[in-house]
Formats: sequence, C-alpha cells, structure tokens
Amino acid sequence: MGILRSETMKHGTLVVSTERAREIVDLIGKHTKMQFEDMNARDMHRPYKKYIQRIDEMERILRFLQEELTKVPAEVVQNNVDSFLEHSDSYKLDEVEARLKQIYKDFNQFKENNSKLLSKRNAAIEEREVVRIAIASMAHVTASRPARLGNTEDDEFEYSASRSLLDDEEGGASRRTLETMFSNLAGVIPQEEQDRFARTLFRATRGNTFTHFQKIYEPMQDPKTGRKVDKSVFVIYFQDHRMGSSVSAMNEKITKICGSFGVNTYRWPSSREVAQEMLTSIQVRIEDQERLLRAHEHFVRSEAAALIEPVRRGSDSLVEEWRLFCIKEKAIYATLNHFEGNASLRANCWYPEADEDHIRAMLIQNSSAQHGLSSSSAMLVPDRNMQGARKQPPTYIRRNQFTAIFQELVDTYGLPGYQEANPALFTVVTFPFLFGVMYGDIGHGLMLLMVGVYAVMKADELKYTVPQMYDGRYILLMMGLFAVYCGFLYNDFFSVGLDLFGTRWARGTGKPGQVVASQPLFDVKNQGGSGPYPFGMDPGWHGAQNELVYMNSMKMKLSVVIGVSQMLVGLLLRFGNALYERNIVNFMCECVPMMVFMVSFFGFMDYMILYKWATPVENMTVDSAPSIINSMIAMAMWTEDPSPMFGAALPRVLMTICMIAVPCMLIPKPIIMMMQHKAKHQVVTRNGYASVPTGPPGGAGAGGFSRHMPLGDEESQGLDLDDEDEEEFDFSEIVIHQVIETIEYVLGTVSHTASYLRLWALSLAHQQLSLVFFNYTLLSGMAQPFPLNVVATYLAFTLWFGATVGILLGMDVMECFLHTLRLHWVEFQSKFYKADGYAFVPFCHRDILTQKNS
Repeated sequence: MGILRSETMKHGTLVVSTERAREIVDLIGKHTKMQFEDMNARDMHRPYKKYIQRIDEMERILRFLQEELTKVPAEVVQNNVDSFLEHSDSYKLDEVEARLKQIYKDFNQFKENNSKLLSKRNAAIEEREVVRIAIASMAHVTASRPARLGNTEDDEFEYSASRSLLDDEEGGASRRTLETMFSNLAGVIPQEEQDRFARTLFRATRGNTFTHFQKIYEPMQDPKTGRKVDKSVFVIYFQDHRMGSSVSAMNEKITKICGSFGVNTYRWPSSREVAQEMLTSIQVRIEDQERLLRAHEHFVRSEAAALIEPVRRGSDSLVEEWRLFCIKEKAIYATLNHFEGNASLRANCWYPEADEDHIRAMLIQNSSAQHGLSSSSAMLVPDRNMQGARKQPPTYIRRNQFTAIFQELVDTYGLPGYQEANPALFTVVTFPFLFGVMYGDIGHGLMLLMVGVYAVMKADELKYTVPQMYDGRYILLMMGLFAVYCGFLYNDFFSVGLDLFGTRWARGTGKPGQVVASQPLFDVKNQGGSGPYPFGMDPGWHGAQNELVYMNSMKMKLSVVIGVSQMLVGLLLRFGNALYERNIVNFMCECVPMMVFMVSFFGFMDYMILYKWATPVENMTVDSAPSIINSMIAMAMWTEDPSPMFGAALPRVLMTICMIAVPCMLIPKPIIMMMQHKAKHQVVTRNGYASVPTGPPGGAGAGGFSRHMPLGDEESQGLDLDDEDEEEFDFSEIVIHQVIETIEYVLGTVSHTASYLRLWALSLAHQQLSLVFFNYTLLSGMAQPFPLNVVATYLAFTLWFGATVGILLGMDVMECFLHTLRLHWVEFQSKFYKADGYAFVPFCHRDILTQKNS
C-alpha cells in the first residue's frame, strides 16, 4: 500500500505434498514472503525433528572447523549472501553431511598427530634443559677444584672456602663416601605451579630436601590447548641412606609428589661426558621433531586451503557456504515442523495481498507436471473475509535503504497496528529538521554532513565492519543537511555571522562603550520598499548588545510555532485513522473536540505570534504593545487583557469553545458505546446469532464487515475464537479509560507545547557553547602580538578543534538526537499512535541469513 499504511494482508492455507514439501518451502523462502502459523503448537508434534538434529551436529562440526581454521594465517571470506542464494541448489544435505563428517574425522586425526608430535618435541626440549642444567652444575664443581699452578691468594681463598668441612677432620676421606649417598631428582614444571610444588615438598619431607628452580626462557606450546606455557627446570636434592638398587622411602615420597603434580621427570646424567653425549642426541631428536611438525603443518594448511578458498568468483569460502547452507536448511525444516497432516501437509499463513498472484504463479510453475505429477503438488487456498484468521493481521511495511532507519526509530517505540497511520512517513523529514533546529550551525553541520557522506560512500565496507554506522548512514546525512540549512537560517558559522547578501542595518557611530542604535535600511512598514535580509538572520545582529535578547525571543516563539504545527499534524493523522476505520464515534467524539480545543487555544497563540511578526506597529511603547504571554494568561484566567491584540471578545469566545470541547470528549463516547452494545445484544438474543468480527479493526460503530452465523454452527465449523474476542462489555472501565484519555490530552497539550521549548533551549546552548569555544581559544590566540600570535593561533586551533569534535560533534549531537527522539515519541505520536501491532515475520532466506551474519 505504501509507507503511510501497512500492506493489506490476506490469510490462507498452504497445502503441499509430503514428497515435495521441502522443495516448495525452499522456493517460498527464496522468492516470496509468507508467514506461517504453528499448527502443532498444542501437541508439539515435530515430524522433522531428526533433520534438525542432523543439522545441529553439522553446525557443531562447522564450529570446530572454524576454530581450527583460526590457527591458519588466512581469513575466511564471508558476507556474500546473495552469491550463496544464487547457487544454494548445488548443495545437498546428505552430500554436505558426508563431507563434513569425513573432514571432521581427518582434522581430528590431524589434531591428534599434532598433539603427539608436540608432546614429543616438548619432552625433548625439557630433557635438553635438564641436561644443560646438569652440565652447568658439573662445570661449576670441576672449576672449583685446585688443579692450577701459580694460584693467587684470592684463588686459594676461594678454593678453601668451597671445600667440604669433612676433609679437614680425621677420617675425612671415609666421610667423603657419604657424598655417594646423596641423590637428586630433576624434571620440568609450569611456573604457575612452582611455588605450590616447593611448599608441598618442604612440608611433606619436613625440610629434608632442597629444591632448585631454573626458568626456561623459551615458552612451550601446550599440545591440548595450544596456549604458550612458561616452565622451569627443578632439581630436588635429598639424602638417600640406602645403597644398591633399592628405593628409599624419601625417594618414593618425592616421586609420588611429582606424580600428583603431573610433572615430567628426567634422568640426571652421571658425568659431564655422558651429559654432552645426551645433549647431542637430544638436539638431533629435537630437529627431527621440528621437521615433522613443519611437514605436518604444511599438510594441514594445504587441506585447510580448500575450505578457505572462495568457491567461485565473488563468493564465500566453502566452509562459510556450508554454514549458510546449514542455517537455510535448518530454517526450512523448522518451518516444515509447523505443518500438520500426513499424506499432504497444510499450514495457515499470512501474505501480502499484492503478492498473491506472484505466489500462485510460482507454485503452479514449480509444482505442476514434475516428477510425473499430472496435478499441482502445492496450492494456496485463501480465506474468505479472513474466516480462518484467529487474530488481527500482522503489520508489514515495505522498507528501502533510506526509510529503514526512520522506520526502526518508530518501531522501537512500538509497531503500528494493522493499517494504522505510520509516523515514519513524516519522521523522514521532521526528525532531521527538528535536530537541525537544535543543532543549527553551518560549520558543525558541514562536519556532520561529511560523516554522513563518508558513511554513504563507504556503505559496502561499513556493512559488516561498523554495522551501526551503516544502518544510520542516511539519517546522519539528513541531520547534517538540515543542520546546515538551519545554520544558514541562524546565520551561524562556528558562531561567526556571514554577510552573504549584505546587511540591511546601518551601524551608528559613537564613542567606545557607548550604546549606539543601528538604523534599518529596509522598509519596516511593508509599504513596497526594499526588503530585509533575503534569507536567514541579518548579520547585523551579530555582536549587537541586544543580540541574545532578540535571538531568544525569536527562537522561543519559533519553537512554539513548530511544536503546535507538528501536534496538529498528529491530530490530522488521528482524523485519517478514524476515517479509514469508518469509526464515526471516534471521529465525532474524539477527533473533532480535540482539534477544536487545540486550534482554539494554541492555534490562536500561534496566529498571534505570526501576526505580530508580520504586522508593523506604530506609535506604541513597550508598555502599550500587545504581549502574547499576558494575552494567553488573561484568556485562560478569564481576566481582562490591558493590551489586547484582537479585542476582548475573541479570546473569551475561543476560551468558551475550549471549555465546551472538554465534556464533548469526555461524555458522549461511553454512552454511545453502551447503547451500541445493548442494541447488538438484543439482536443476538432475538435471532440466536453471534457476530464474529472479520473486518478492519475499529470496535463498535466502526462500520467494519462482520459475518454472522448461528451459535450452534460455531463448533461444527471448527472456529476457535480467542478469549479477547469474547470479553464482556464493562461500562465503568470504558468511562475510566475515557476520563484518563481526556485529562491526558487536555493537560498534555499544555505540557507538550512547553516541551517544544527544548528546541529553543538546546539551540541557545549550542550557539553559546560554540561562541565560548571560539572566543576563548581561536580569538584569544589571534589577539596575541606578532609573532607570538602565529604559535598561539596554532595551539588555540588544536584546542578549539578538540573541543568542537569532542563536545559539539560528540555529546551535543547525541543530546540533540535524544531530545528529537523524545519529541517524536511523546509529543507527536501520542496524538494518534496506538502502536499495538505485531510484526509480519515472513519466511525469507535472505532475511534469515542476513540476521545471522549480523
């Protein structure tokens, strides 16, 4: 239908044969938009559950493969949904499942082999580090023995200090045999377990062991997790009183502790020569393991390359296309679970009326005369007057790339009811315009506009890298355009006025500090002379002593005019809803009194503002000139206005009309609804017929279509009416609702009109912030004497630009955006927008895949 009202929806039943159900549903998801109802919601019968379980297993394998492919230095090509949908028929579930299982088996074997190779290499590196520690220890002992001639006194002292004390006593030679009774145990432990291991040894052996730790500076890769782990070599020295092959209790205890920590222990070499031989052998073994690991890694990369490479030009990687295929197939079988039946499947569905012919043609073309079938294997049976529909139709509003973000702002508040007036049509223009009113500045608007232009030009690159900026690219562009437009209206360029067309004010001359009045150069009486500044604010006001007073008055009145105008548009949309629904009660008892109240009071106020702007005033002082605020107060309080603009009678007449409009909103509607309910109840009681609403919503008096059938036929025809359709009429509830709505509207018009003053307040704050930043940074720097002003201007520009970007382009943009959003959600949409609809969620492959990717 368009953007003002949602598409006309139809309800029907899709019947497909069991043999071709999956193919037909696939075609529907690819070429049409249909929303299916769950026919098995009550009994939870899911005939295609096994297919979904198979696909779940396939998705688990794909997640495993994607995790493994992250270790390969190549990126998986993604986000080419359109290319996949064009060639999705080339993939079959059984073939993809078989290949995935084989690849999963191969990769598990690769992973197991890689883990074994890593374990062997790590063990060899750990043993090499133990042998190196042993060689260093033995070299230190050998170097400490006296085998040199011509030793100095320092060397003699070092030797004597390092000798065993047992050598100097009697029987020292025999006591040196005790050295053979000391043992050690060496191994490697993670550094994070080092302290806990040392404490456990000390406590378990009661301090009878000494443990030395030496850090390994080369991190080792954990075979299981693939993470880098820092390890240390430990050497445990302890006294072993048993000789021979028997194991002492201390040795056994230390071995058990090492086993509980899961550390690797290695043999300590008996001599330096043996250690050198071991080191050479271990180094050869490490090189062999490194060679095997490189060969294995090259083989894995060659296998992974087939999964990472695009299947065809402009397409995704094979593993990504398999992922998209699983998502699509899972959605197809999940939809088939909504169907009921055995030989043939059927499900109720919603679809746009405009697409009905296309759906029928597609079903006939793709299901007739195939596989030896002489008749159609799928057909769409539409309902007559929505007889099979159990609730209000869903809301479906077509979007394009430009309107999508504005529709999203409206839907965040609430989705429009079925064919209710859609605020997004007006939000496309009013949202950026009100933002521009608050943010109006040529310079700042151009900076925001450049961001929007960049986002539009780089849309394809931002779609998946910065999706928020991609979605909001057009609203950024529009906000920048209207900020520049309002900046020209305010004649503000970074708070500096631009004299584009020549000022229409002649500045007077006087002494410094003296107040000088400027004289107009245009015809102030509108008598055919030269006109004022052709567009926007005259630059002569910039720098004037009364600039702030004048700008405040102008922006404040402009905000009220804009606010009342937007609220009147909202009331006109309320008229449109009532006429479209053919609801005479709402039209006469709500729309008309609301419009009369709004125009008589706030419309009169706007007229006085515009009249005072356009009408020249002669021979009047400040005290005798009409005051709009005083006139409105006198009108509302029923007092005499000392300086009336249109006399004393007109305001009183308009206020009387406003007072009459309030009871017109409050009283008639509940009474009329009660009379309609009684009349309907009498007809049902007399004829024995029940009324089933099937036409457009609108309630009593809506004039919608209804079909009547005997009460006894309801059960025979299988109708299952919702409880909400059979709610009893409660007059007190309707009266309370009408009282609340009347009070809310009357008080809301006052508060909402005052709320639009935020346009003036935020515009003033933006202009003054910009002026402060300019005066105290750039202007102060340029005011310095030469040559200091060169450096000062450069530094001041940096400060000014940083403050402008951080505050005015960051915080202020967000602030103005949120206030504009509030004006639309509360002040504008509350006049007509019920937002009681639910979304039309069609089965569409592109929508499902795009949502999963995002």
